[in-house]
Amino acid sequence: MDLASLLGLIGCLSMILFAMIMGGDPMAYVDPTSILIVFGGTLFAVMYTTPLPTFLGSFGVMAKAFLPPIKKQEALVERMIELAGIARKDGMMALEGQEVPDKFFEKGLQMLVDGADEAKLTTQLNQEIKAMKARHLINQNVVKAWIDIGPAFGMIGTLIGLVAMLANMADPKAIGPAMAVALLTTLYGAFIANILFMPMLIKLEGFTTYEVTYREMVVTGLRNISRGESPRNIQDQMVANLAPKEQAKLEAA
Repeated sequence: MDLASLLGLIGCLSMILFAMIMGGDPMAYVDPTSILIVFGGTLFAVMYTTPLPTFLGSFGVMAKAFLPPIKKQEALVERMIELAGIARKDGMMALEGQEVPDKFFEKGLQMLVDGADEAKLTTQLNQEIKAMKARHLINQNVVKAWIDIGPAFGMIGTLIGLVAMLANMADPKAIGPAMAVALLTTLYGAFIANILFMPMLIKLEGFTTYEVTYREMVVTGLRNISRGESPRNIQDQMVANLAPKEQAKLEAA
């Protein structure tokens, strides 16, 4: 579980709830009409933007905003150096069956064992990275649709509330509920965009960047193993992607 995501969301909701309590009755901020307009309308409008399987699958992707990447770049470098040493000493066939941290790494390693040259290896693995980025972008675009459409439905609700208020100016009792719709729909739209989905999108984009960097490091390592580079040279190239503290730790080891 990513504590930053969890604590950030809980903190935002807590601050808003505390402000509502300080302002009086929290139930004053709950309006069924506004909820239907903004949350219901946004849900179906987002569904409208994408195929149904993608829309349904996006909820599972959103959950990943709370799950940090389990792949460790430092562990990748260390394992790649070990495999480079094995390949130089015993040949590529000695890499058969060696344990690696993930499926992408395993596929690239198997390509080396099967005799793929550097060009074929690099092309195939880079194509997989490109495909992964495209998949991530499709799901992130669904999250982005929530950000874009939520405030728009808030504005629609505001206009509905204003029209209802102006149409019932002769009835003072109808003005309050209509004004509540006008104001609360704007609030709900801002809540959807800025509390729920904008931080989520930023987190998911960050995780994608991390995954791309990780896979590019795999490609770099395997490409250099295929060339017969020394483990030290491979390490020097791979650690360039790490933070200075991790670089120093690996170099010291």
